[in-house]
Amino acid sequence: MSNHLVVTAMGVDRSGIVSKFARLASECDCDIVDSRMALFGNEFTLIMMLSGSWSSITKIESTLPNLSVELELMTVMKRTSKHTAKNYISRLEVNFSGHDQRGTMKKVTQFLADRSLDLAAVKSHAEEDDAGSPTQNISLTVNVPEKVDLAKLELSIHQLAKEMGLECTLEHMQGTDNKTK
Repeated sequence: MSNHLVVTAMGVDRSGIVSKFARLASECDCDIVDSRMALFGNEFTLIMMLSGSWSSITKIESTLPNLSVELELMTVMKRTSKHTAKNYISRLEVNFSGHDQRGTMKKVTQFLADRSLDLAAVKSHAEEDDAGSPTQNISLTVNVPEKVDLAKLELSIHQLAKEMGLECTLEHMQGTDNKTK
């Protein structure tokens, strides 16, 4: 039976960090099941899920702190279990874009929470356009449970975007290629 460990790390970006994490996982007989890396300002961030035997996970838990000190990274580890997918009728990729305004993420995530929708992924980015105006782009992956009327949900999402003065696109995922705007 595989055991699972989630590792998060953050610190100043420098070359070789990912290589050292991958080497440590291999030396501890762990597999990297999933990982995400990003830069926020000058900070490197990593989230990684590892799997392995109980003794392999224990070994990485005991050796990772030394690597963290060596690389000057803040790290957190937590044991977990393999993700069990729920039954969803659809998965939507929702993209909002437009003028950057405070509170957009709060409104969007509250909208989803009020409808008991499963937020599977979020990517948000703010920058200035060519004219120097602040713009924002938010991409969400949303799992839609069976109890939700998909057509009504799509209309509600577009209404939310309109109320916030944002452009919105929706794309059905998992085998369907219907796009609505």
